[in-house]
Amino acid sequence: MTNFVQKAIDVATKATEEDRKENFPEALKLYEHAVECFMTAMKYEKNDRIKESIKKKCVEYLERAEKIKKFVGAKDGKDKKKPVADGAKDDDEEDADPESKQLRSMLNSAIVIEKPNVKWEDVAGLTSAKEALQEAVILPLRLPHLFKGKRTPWRGILLYGPPGTGKSYLAKAVATEANNSTFISVSSSDIVSKWQGQSEKLVKSLFDIAREKSPCIIFIDEIDSLVSARSDNDSESSRRIKTEFLVQMQGVGHNNEGLLVLGATNVPWMLDSAIRRRFEKRIYIPLPEAPARIVMFENCIGTTGHTLTRENFQELARISEGYSGADVSIVVRDALMSPIRKVQMATHFKQVRGCSHKNPDLEIDDMWMPCSPGDRGAVAKSWKDIDPDKLAEPKVDLADMKRSLAKTKPTVGENDLTKLKEFTKEFGEDG
Repeated sequence: MTNFVQKAIDVATKATEEDRKENFPEALKLYEHAVECFMTAMKYEKNDRIKESIKKKCVEYLERAEKIKKFVGAKDGKDKKKPVADGAKDDDEEDADPESKQLRSMLNSAIVIEKPNVKWEDVAGLTSAKEALQEAVILPLRLPHLFKGKRTPWRGILLYGPPGTGKSYLAKAVATEANNSTFISVSSSDIVSKWQGQSEKLVKSLFDIAREKSPCIIFIDEIDSLVSARSDNDSESSRRIKTEFLVQMQGVGHNNEGLLVLGATNVPWMLDSAIRRRFEKRIYIPLPEAPARIVMFENCIGTTGHTLTRENFQELARISEGYSGADVSIVVRDALMSPIRKVQMATHFKQVRGCSHKNPDLEIDDMWMPCSPGDRGAVAKSWKDIDPDKLAEPKVDLADMKRSLAKTKPTVGENDLTKLKEFTKEFGEDG
């Protein structure tokens, strides 16, 4: 099923490119082909929410194909009008504003078409952050009747904390869970332009696109690089970008219903105070606690062969105090290389009963495992002398994990944690 969805996405992307080039006959064929692939994928998809999302895409592409078909089939040249995408300006208005069309095409790459496969349960800990994001995104989509009158979902959420604690990972989970929302992931390279005046126009176009595709989530990673505190030393371009962000997020005459701005930063004290106010929820994403680190160690080691017990994982979580999620991932990755190092450095091997990598379900007796020269049955040889199919993979053990922990130091310092805790005490809330 995944192959059909990926194929449909690839074909739809090509159709969009041909559409932009005004190669309408080719775009029409590609749109129809994409819809066929999506329909095939729906036959095998069991998740109702994903089915609904695919159906929505099919309707969108069919409507676009119908517009192109009418244009291609028109015989009276005077009556011919270029087909216009939903939400865009019509005909002469579009031709009269080519700059707007160019800005929108520049931002198209920021729109995430394929959802990341990250679910809530994949994110260890961070209960408060997940609850706030569910209140802002998931519940309004599934239970819209609860959010009426004065009860409105959050329009701005700031996730801040030490690097490597899962802020961007949470955003991926939001993109996966909010199937009926458009997810736009933006970085400074999408917004900042070398041309005078274009950066603030890109900001405006970004929010215009988001309002057209409502419900929509705009995720801005490292938002401090775009809207740091204003000062007399700011360039004219930088001031304009910040001003435009302020106006678009909560300015007069802008309806942001169905729009959520999700920001992430490691240095929240660098943000402008006006931008900070526009993020109604400011959630601290701390270093993971011991229970969360247990889950992280288990998730990172996955299905790789190991001899670790539940007690071993608990011990690793205890001695990894101060490590972020990214640090834990690096520790495990280093430990997973230990079996390879053992094979590479071994001078002696012994025969054991094990499974060949070609047939993992069948155990055979003449597999070779690296061993100590003093082990019973040890034979002096190198890994180069052994048939690869007969080489048994050593399993990762507790000693390997502890050795990696001793080599890999945590990346978050006490000074950074102190600053973040002071900011949380004054402006934020614990995650």
